[in-house]
Amino acid sequence: MSTYVQLGRVEAGLPPALVDDEVVPTESLVYVRRVVPGSASHVWQVLVSPLGTSLWLGHGAVIAGKGQPYVSDEGDAGVVRSFHPLEQLRLSWHGDLDQEASLVELDLTPVAGGTRLRLWHEGLPPALRTPMQERWEHRLEHFAEACL
Repeated sequence: MSTYVQLGRVEAGLPPALVDDEVVPTESLVYVRRVVPGSASHVWQVLVSPLGTSLWLGHGAVIAGKGQPYVSDEGDAGVVRSFHPLEQLRLSWHGDLDQEASLVELDLTPVAGGTRLRLWHEGLPPALRTPMQERWEHRLEHFAEACL
């Protein structure tokens, strides 16, 4: 991960990105990690494509670049906060407009066997953390299959 992305996390008030051997504080955030087949370029292209976006973010959502809003057919909505091709995507997220926005970040790192995709979802109320953990695990599994 680039220094630029690390600084972006700090500027956004987030902790620096975790490395693989660190303990993830799951009581305060949702964290999912997958090694996805393919290069970072391939995984990024699928991640922001209509098919890929529908798999991990929801049907109808379109990721168009920093500052652009998105809305899925399921009602999830937000704004793209950071857009660093091949490295990182950060967006605000809320399940409905009455809910306070939380933050979702995806980081891509080339590794042996493909690309490591890490997702953090921070700022969720405690009651939503377990359902969102299950949701992101399920969706990233389907996303990884689409990268084959």
